[in-house]
Amino acid sequence: MIAYFTELFSPTILLYLLRGFAITLRVAAIAIVLSILIGTVLGLVRSYAPWPLRKLAGAYIEWFRNTPNLLWVMVCFIAAPLPSDWARCTMAYVLFTSAMMAEIVRGGLNSIPRGQFEAAQSQGFTLPGTLWYIILPQCFRHIIPTMLSQIITVVKDTSFMAQVAVAELLFRTKNLMSIFYNVVGRQITAMDVFLLFGFAMLLYFAVNFTLSCVVRFLQKRDAVTSAQARN
Repeated sequence: MIAYFTELFSPTILLYLLRGFAITLRVAAIAIVLSILIGTVLGLVRSYAPWPLRKLAGAYIEWFRNTPNLLWVMVCFIAAPLPSDWARCTMAYVLFTSAMMAEIVRGGLNSIPRGQFEAAQSQGFTLPGTLWYIILPQCFRHIIPTMLSQIITVVKDTSFMAQVAVAELLFRTKNLMSIFYNVVGRQITAMDVFLLFGFAMLLYFAVNFTLSCVVRFLQKRDAVTSAQARN
């Protein structure tokens, strides 16, 4: 059994799969960071900007929220003016996910009492200062669980890149089936397929479970801090 696992998960195969996993993480990380930034701006614009800007932000959000993410992966892969396959796919995830993040942020902003603005204004805060120092920190504390769910979705949806032959984790796992004989020197079996896809599943799970643990820790720390402040 040890010899079997050593053969199946040889350094060559592990390196091949982990290089794909690196692309998965790179695309997910860039898409998440940019989507949070753009989504926050869109959420603020849709909540507080003048009417024409609110309508433009709303049109962007509704357009991308109501169309499939996979569709945008294919469109951007073909048409986006970027130099690499993974960068074009990243653009698709940013376009789609920033719209989802915008609605999450807008929901958090709507949960903040309007009296917060009046209190800040009475203390001499400008609108940008009120948003930055008072409103957004409270907003993000409220939306952390929902935002985490969307972040996990981004990590899982990177598997859509396999549909356009970008060599991320899932594509490499599937491609390994076709080159298995050349790599290992024997025909692939059902157990090989199960274990290789299981390994890919464990990598996805490890990332998403770690994100869940980090957010739960932050929520508990925030609850303790809030309780101490009340006391």
